[in-house]
Amino acid sequence: MRKTWVLFIVTSILIFQGELKAQTDSVHIYNPSENAQEGIDHAIALAKQQNKHVFIQAGGNWCIWCLRFNKFVNQDVHIDSVLKKNYIIYHLNYSKENMNKPVFEKYGFAQRFGFPVFIILDGDGKLLHIQNSAYLEQGNGYSEEKVLDFLNNWTPAVFNPANYQ
Repeated sequence: MRKTWVLFIVTSILIFQGELKAQTDSVHIYNPSENAQEGIDHAIALAKQQNKHVFIQAGGNWCIWCLRFNKFVNQDVHIDSVLKKNYIIYHLNYSKENMNKPVFEKYGFAQRFGFPVFIILDGDGKLLHIQNSAYLEQGNGYSEEKVLDFLNNWTPAVFNPANYQ
């Protein structure tokens, strides 16, 4: 009986690891070979042109929580609409192939919070906020309420003085 139980546990762990590997191997939202600063500069220019902010999701294709967040925001219609209305999105790679050290240094070593980490810039490229994603988690995923609250607190509209008169 004990051998059967141990075999069950080992098999379950191997299956779970295989599923995680399959999830991270099939989705590639980060590009390690991309020039991150050029990509961010392009996002800033678009944000300025469209009166939006830049939402940088920093992480890597190896990061299951990064992939979960990306899937979560794309499948939740409320969050997806807030993002599209207010932000230009950029996925900043951090991996053994390319840690983008100069970019992370420029933005206050955001990787100190773990991954994913979110960096909000205005249309001039000014750093507005760095968000530790752990505060947005709920169970094995993310909280719609917490993510919406976070996103809505950093939109261009909240920086418009006319909204407070």
